[in-house]
Amino acid sequence: MRGALMRLRRETGLDVAFGGLVEPGRGQVRISELTGTTTAALDALAVSSGNGLGGKAAALVRPCAVTDYSSSRRISHEYDAAVAAEGLRSVLAVPVVVRRRVRGVLYGALRSARPLGDRTLSAAVQAARDVEQSLVVRDEACGLLAAARAPGPDGAARAPDADGATRERLREAHGALRALAPRVADPVLRAELLAVCETLATAPGPLSAAAPRVRLTPRELDVLACVAAGTTNAAAGHRLGLRAETVKAYLRSAMRKLGAHTRLEAVVAARRAGLLP
Repeated sequence: MRGALMRLRRETGLDVAFGGLVEPGRGQVRISELTGTTTAALDALAVSSGNGLGGKAAALVRPCAVTDYSSSRRISHEYDAAVAAEGLRSVLAVPVVVRRRVRGVLYGALRSARPLGDRTLSAAVQAARDVEQSLVVRDEACGLLAAARAPGPDGAARAPDADGATRERLREAHGALRALAPRVADPVLRAELLAVCETLATAPGPLSAAAPRVRLTPRELDVLACVAAGTTNAAAGHRLGLRAETVKAYLRSAMRKLGAHTRLEAVVAARRAGLLP
């Protein structure tokens, strides 16, 4: 969110940008990220749905804007003191919506009462879309982490001697995690994802006989994980945010290190080396 807010100010010239996410179980947005502010008046402010400009945007699930916040008759005024303390006049608010549920609100503001044009509103909507995409990635990553850690039917961790169906699910989870990890901005969550990938890849199984240790780069592993899932180079590129030619280059490099002549041989060799589940 901080990156999205900073880009919003840079692209539009807004004096201030701020925002926050809905607190779980509370039904209110807690302002947690601010850029351009000169006071602490807005920091940690709790905005309830329907109240003020941001609450209205959350309730209606659409962008809202006012030219002069304190005198506007289109919003309620529970937060006038905080807005006035920061000296804000023209303000816009855009809801952050993931799977039809409001997850947060982004704001942009000027310290003068001037209309906020279409360009500024469009930039704010795009900033909200960026945050939405980040939340989707984080949700998917957390879901995959939970699935990868889920105990088996007997309450134990996923079995080392997993049957074919379970091992295939592990491989699908491994490929999805490797594709998601580079897109996760949070370094702690990204490191945790990669650690789970390593755990899944080194789980013993029918193909995990001892083999010489081969070192592949993270991107080479990402590409191999996609190949193991049966994706084409173009599909792997779309999944990883790479060009198809770049995917081919990583794949060729991985094949050379593994001593493989085909994509299938590379996947088999990587599994024998404990690099893929």
